[in-house]
Amino acid sequence: MLDSCKLKSACNLPVIYNKKIHTAGTSNADVPLADPGMYQLDITLKRGQSLAARDRGGTSDPYVKFKIGGKEVFRSKIIHKNLNPVWEEKACLLVDHLREPLYIKVFDYDFGLQDDFMGSAFLDLTQLELNRPTDVTLTLKDPHYPDHDLGTILLSVILTPKEGEHRDVLQTQSLRLSDVHRKSHLWRGIVSITLIEGRDLKAMDSNGLSDPYVKFRLGHQKYKSKIMPKTLNPQWREQFDFHLYEERGGIIDITAWDKDAGKRDDFIGRCQIDLSALSREQTHKLELQLEEGEGHLVLLVTLTASATVSISDLSINSLEDQKEREEILRRYSPLRIFHNLKDVGFLQVKVIRAEGLMAADVTGKSDPFCVVELNNDRLLTHTVYKNLNPEWNKVFSFNIKDIHSVLEVTVYDEDRDRSADFLGKVAIPLLSIQNGEQKAYVLKNKQLTGPTKGVIYLEIDVIFNAVKASLRTLIPKEQKYIEEENRLSKQLLLRNFIRMKRCVMVLVNAAYYVNSCFDWASPPRSLAAFVLFLFVVWNFELYMIPLVLLLLLTWNYFLIISGKDNRQRDTVVEDMLEDEEEEDDKDDKDSEKKGFINKIYAIQEVCISVQNILDEVASFGERIKNTFNWTVPFLSWLAIVALCAFTVILYFIPLRYIVLVWGINKFTKKLRSPYAIDNNELLDFLSRVPSDVQVVQYQELKPDPSHSPCKRKKNNLG
Repeated sequence: MLDSCKLKSACNLPVIYNKKIHTAGTSNADVPLADPGMYQLDITLKRGQSLAARDRGGTSDPYVKFKIGGKEVFRSKIIHKNLNPVWEEKACLLVDHLREPLYIKVFDYDFGLQDDFMGSAFLDLTQLELNRPTDVTLTLKDPHYPDHDLGTILLSVILTPKEGEHRDVLQTQSLRLSDVHRKSHLWRGIVSITLIEGRDLKAMDSNGLSDPYVKFRLGHQKYKSKIMPKTLNPQWREQFDFHLYEERGGIIDITAWDKDAGKRDDFIGRCQIDLSALSREQTHKLELQLEEGEGHLVLLVTLTASATVSISDLSINSLEDQKEREEILRRYSPLRIFHNLKDVGFLQVKVIRAEGLMAADVTGKSDPFCVVELNNDRLLTHTVYKNLNPEWNKVFSFNIKDIHSVLEVTVYDEDRDRSADFLGKVAIPLLSIQNGEQKAYVLKNKQLTGPTKGVIYLEIDVIFNAVKASLRTLIPKEQKYIEEENRLSKQLLLRNFIRMKRCVMVLVNAAYYVNSCFDWASPPRSLAAFVLFLFVVWNFELYMIPLVLLLLLTWNYFLIISGKDNRQRDTVVEDMLEDEEEEDDKDDKDSEKKGFINKIYAIQEVCISVQNILDEVASFGERIKNTFNWTVPFLSWLAIVALCAFTVILYFIPLRYIVLVWGINKFTKKLRSPYAIDNNELLDFLSRVPSDVQVVQYQELKPDPSHSPCKRKKNNLG
C-alpha cells in the first residue's frame, strides 16, 4: 500500500483537511476506450436550491452521493432540516476515462435505512473543458415522475488530464475509501446525559404554567424526555446515551417545548452542548441558559471513550485467535464481577451468506447487503451486486451491555434511485444462541410474524458474566433511538384490546371462582376452600408470600422437564399479527385515501395513547405469566434466587426492621445522591421478560430441508 506522500503526489495537490480523496473504478464496457489516460476531477459541492420536502415537517435532511461506473465515490455530510442546504465540500476523483458520466443522487437521511430519494442528475464529463473551472447547475429529476420539480444542485468542477499514473494508486485509494466507509459506521465513544431539572421556564399556557418536555439531537440520534404537566420547575431525572461517531465530538442541540393537545407544541427555548470542549472520563454538571426563551436546564454530561463494535473479514476474528479468546474469557470470568459492571459480555456474529433471496429488481436479481443491530449499535456489510445467493463472510463484534438484548439481522436491497428495499429480517434473543453453531435462519417479514423468501447463514458466539447480567437486569433498559414512530392502526388497537381483555378475564374468572366457593355451588370444593382458609390464616407468616410464588415456579419447572408443558402456542396473537401485516400492505396501497385521518391530529393522538396503554397493560400481565411459565429460563432462575432470598429474610428478620431499612434508604437517597434516577427493580426485571407478541416474533422458523447445511458442502471458513 502506498504511503500518504504517494497519495498526495497522485492527486498533485497539497494535503487539505476538508478535501476527500476518492476514486472511480474501471468500466466493464466492451467498447475500446477513446481516452486511455487518467484524469483528475476536482469537484466542489456548493449548495442545493428548492429541494423536495420529504419529512412531515415540510423539510428534509439532504445529503449527496456521487457515482461513476456504478461505484459510489463520494458522499457528502448531512444538512438537517434544510431545503436550501450549503455544503461547500470538496472531492478529488481519479477517473480512468470520460466515457462514464458522473451520477449525482440526493437523498433525505433516515437512520432506519429508509432514506427517501430526492432526485438525481448526470454530468457528462466529455463536455467539460480541460484545465478550466466550470460552474454547473444540475436540475434534479425523478425517473419515475419526470414532471416533478425537485430543485437544483450547484457544483464547481475542474477536469485535469494525468499522465504516467500507476494503477496501484487506484487500488490504494480504493482501500482507503472502503476503510473510511467502514469506520463511518463505528462509534468511538458514548455521551451519557442526565436531564436533571428545569428552572424558571417560560409560561406558555393561560394558567401561567407549562407542560414542558425536552428534545435532544446529535446528528441522526434523537431523544425526547417525558412531559412534566403544569410546572415551570420540572424535575425529570432521565438519562440518555448518545453514540459518538467523530473523534472530535460534535454539537448536541437541545430544545424545550410546551405540550399542547390538539395543536402545535409551543417553543420554550434552545441551547447547545459543544462536546469538543468537554474532557473525557469525567462527569460535568452544566446549567444552560435557554436562548430565545427563559429559564435554565440542569444537566450531567459524561463522555466515555469506547471501542465496543468492530467489523472484519471472516479470516480475522477474535475468537479464532486462542490468545484473544482466552483474554475475552478472562475478562468475563466470575472473578471479575465488580470490574466495570456495564460490560456484561462479548458477542461475535459471523454473517456468512444468504440463499434464495427475493428478487427486488426488474432484472430478477437483487443487490443485497446486511445490517446487524444490537440495541443502538448498528453495522452493515458491503453490497453484493446482482445476486440472490450473496456471500458476505464478515465478522461483527459487539460488547454486550444487557444480556436480554435481541440481535437483529436485516437484509436489504440497495437501489440506485430509491431507498433500500426490505428483503427479510431475523430477531435472535442473545440468551437463545447456541455458541459456535452455524445455522440457517429463515428470513421473516417486517413484523417478524411469518416467513419471507430466503435464508441467512449465521454463526454466533456469546460470552458473558452471569452475575453482571443478573445485576444489569434490575436497572432500566437502554432506550433505542431507532424505534419506529407510533402509528394508528385499527387492527393493532383491536389486538391490544383483546390482549388486555384476556389478562383482565383471568382476574375476573378467579374472582368468580372464589365467589362460587362462598356460594357453595359445589359443596366439596367450598368445604375444601373453607378448611384451607382456616389453615392458612391461622398459620400465616409474611415469608409465605414469596414461598408460594417460589412453589409455583418450581411446579411449572417440573411440569416442563416431565414433558407436560402447559405453555400453549398463542395462535390467536399470531393470526392477529398476520392480519395486521395484511392491513399494513393495504394501507400502503391506499395511503392517499387516508389523508382525512392525518388532519385530525388530536383524535389520532388520543387513539394512539389508548392503543399504547392497552399494549402496556396487556404486556405487563403477559410478562408476569411468562416469568412463571419459564419462557426465559435465565429470568425464571433469577426470580427463584430472589424469592428464596426474600423468603429467608422475611422468616428470620422482623417486618418492622425491614420497613425501617427501606424507609431510611428512601429518605436519605436524595441526600446521598442528589441526582440519582429513581427506578423500580421489579418493573425493570419484568421489562426483560418478553410479552406474547415478542415470543411470537422471536420464534425461530424451520428452514426448508433443501437449505440444510448437512446437504451442502461446507465452505472453507479458514
